[in-house]
Amino acid sequence: MPASRGGRVHEASIHRHASSFPPRSLLPRPRLTTRLTLSSAESLRGVEVEKCRKEIREIRDQFFESQKKYFDYNRTSPIADEAKLNLKRDVPNYPKYQLSQETIDYLKQPTFNIWHWEPNEMLSLLEHMYYELGLVQEWNINPITLKRWLLCVQENYRNNPFHNFRHCFCVSQMMYGVINLCKLTESIPLCDLGILLTSAVCHDLDHPGYNNAYQINARTELAIRYNNISPLENHHCSVAFQILSKPEFNIFANVSNDTFKAIQNGMIQLILATDMARHNEILEAFKSRVDNFDFHNDEHLTSLKMILIKCCDISNEVRPMEISEPWLDCLLEEYFNQSDREKLEGLPVAPFMDRDKVTKPSAQIGFLKFVLIPMFSALSKVGGPLSSIATARLIADVPPN
Repeated sequence: MPASRGGRVHEASIHRHASSFPPRSLLPRPRLTTRLTLSSAESLRGVEVEKCRKEIREIRDQFFESQKKYFDYNRTSPIADEAKLNLKRDVPNYPKYQLSQETIDYLKQPTFNIWHWEPNEMLSLLEHMYYELGLVQEWNINPITLKRWLLCVQENYRNNPFHNFRHCFCVSQMMYGVINLCKLTESIPLCDLGILLTSAVCHDLDHPGYNNAYQINARTELAIRYNNISPLENHHCSVAFQILSKPEFNIFANVSNDTFKAIQNGMIQLILATDMARHNEILEAFKSRVDNFDFHNDEHLTSLKMILIKCCDISNEVRPMEISEPWLDCLLEEYFNQSDREKLEGLPVAPFMDRDKVTKPSAQIGFLKFVLIPMFSALSKVGGPLSSIATARLIADVPPN
């Protein structure tokens, strides 16, 4: 009898029921031989099947192990992962950079090349934005708290191909550029400008690298927690305010309760607006207001702020080609990681994320024509200089039908 699981079970069964069998001498020998031969064959077949299953499990485990840097189910729980709110380094290891006037001026431009800057330099540039806009004074922010908060934000962006800290900085820098080029300081209250910038900094915190469609189809913890309603954007908000709930990171510690509530509500509105599932809803609401836009109307202003963060979130294509092109490669890499996993798990795969169906031109043209150009065109009726420059570049990039 082979020393397999199947063999041992069969042998135990024979001994257990031996008393009900006739004497061995009365059993037909050919039948016994046939029975034992079949049993041996079945046991060997069982061994081969188990071996195949083991190999499949090993291949699957190797695949998922290689994907862990992009997704970890445990890290999607902001409650269970308190450790991530503890800095791995503190302010003394965060060097102070002296910015030249050339860099200060360059930082306000949509042509700013975000690929030339190291993480610590990006932290210093973000810090400069808060000082230059007057937010440190407006909110009476402790300088050390600002540094610690920025460090903690950086550490809570994952090492995804696209949704990483550099993307956070890219969106924040574009927001800063919009504020300056469109002279929004003359028409929007400073607190609202601070909400715009801080929302941009926090808008993709702890992004797992897999979009809402995956979260919902895979029935992940995030999808269950937020009832399939913008699970990622709700998670980004949650992580943002978990960080701010710690005294050492709370840049709003010195504002009044009413101001904090206004900031919190504003940030939640803006971060939730980055869910592309709501794109048409938000754009149509904005377009209905642009002809008679009133900066003193709260609903109009909220609608504008939603469009601004959406434009900044997907604004790579309004930058020069040498800056925007690498971002497309990063985005497609993240898309392909997701679609590969969806195929392995038997989940629906979006055609625009399938490596077997997508080309770089096809990935760009539809997005430019139907998403970016309409949104920047609508913004140009209120925002002025930046949107006009952006729209002109976008139209130049899109070939005619």
